Amino acid sequence: MSTIVRQRVHSGPRGIRGFLAATVTATLIATLAGCAIQGQPELAGAGQDLPEVVVTTNILGDVVSQVLGDAAHVTTLMRPNADPHSFEISASEAALLDRAALVVSNGFRLEEGLQQHLDRVRQAGTPMFVAGDHIESIPYASTDSGAGGSGSGCGSGSGDPDPHFWTDPGRMVDVVEALTTTLTDASAVAGFNTADRAAIATRGEAYAGQLRELDSEMAEQFSAIPSERRALITNHHVFGYLADRYDFRVLGTAIPGGTTLAAPSAADLRELVDAITNANVPAIFAESSAPDRLMRVLAEEAGIDVQVIELFTESLSLPGAGAETYVEMLTTNTARIADGLDPDALQLPTDRSAQ
Repeated sequence: MSTIVRQRVHSGPRGIRGFLAATVTATLIATLAGCAIQGQPELAGAGQDLPEVVVTTNILGDVVSQVLGDAAHVTTLMRPNADPHSFEISASEAALLDRAALVVSNGFRLEEGLQQHLDRVRQAGTPMFVAGDHIESIPYASTDSGAGGSGSGCGSGSGDPDPHFWTDPGRMVDVVEALTTTLTDASAVAGFNTADRAAIATRGEAYAGQLRELDSEMAEQFSAIPSERRALITNHHVFGYLADRYDFRVLGTAIPGGTTLAAPSAADLRELVDAITNANVPAIFAESSAPDRLMRVLAEEAGIDVQVIELFTESLSLPGAGAETYVEMLTTNTARIADGLDPDALQLPTDRSAQ
């Protein structure tokens, strides 16, 4: 081969052009072949020849990714800092739902803007895992003891199941265990081989253990808050499960019902101001996915010195903002709640007003 090439080089301009063309072609072939070999793992990780698992919310998206690892391509439809009640998807994302090996959703009609798509793929027979089907739910009414109990839509306060179970890591353990069982069942989800299912089982068990440790750490931090201080006032019903697990009281919310799509009435706001005043709370909490202006107005109307503290409630954040993962979100919220209601960190509002 080398002799032929040298002969073409010395055969004149036409031979040089042929040599260069052959060299370029050979180089391209070698380069493409090398890229194909070196790029196989990357392509696989991007979804090539892997089961496609589509998840609605980014909180569940992180949980599912922790369990699956690199055994599947996980697509999360909800962007960071979005509202799960109102986010929508593109036509291509809707089509992805139809091709999924498994669709994972929250349930309890949390994804209001997505419900028609979820109903469609269910009717088409797409395998689905609904997290809410695997937890012991509580109704909004069982945790409400103040304003904001009216409304409509997702969780109207009339006994509808509260969809915000992720504020309790113990219930998320139930979800992880059920999800792991589903993913390791060959008759439930196709596309995983024996080694994949073994790895998923191991990862699921490890992640459930991590959440149990987080549950213990949260309980320890909250135990330092006196019972009379364990009162939560927020701008949206989202902490019912946290209150149920760690013995808090949800005194009221600025936005009625379980959906951020509702709007408070003048009567709702007056009741909430009364709740803030009567409970003598040192802090009220605003969600990261909703503006805190309304909560600041309420604090001013109550006529007391009260902090407005931001919490991550219904969505993960961008990297570096404090809630990039589900575990980080709960860790950040726990610290902020504990600090905001800690009697050693803050004096009671009545103490400050008496000075």
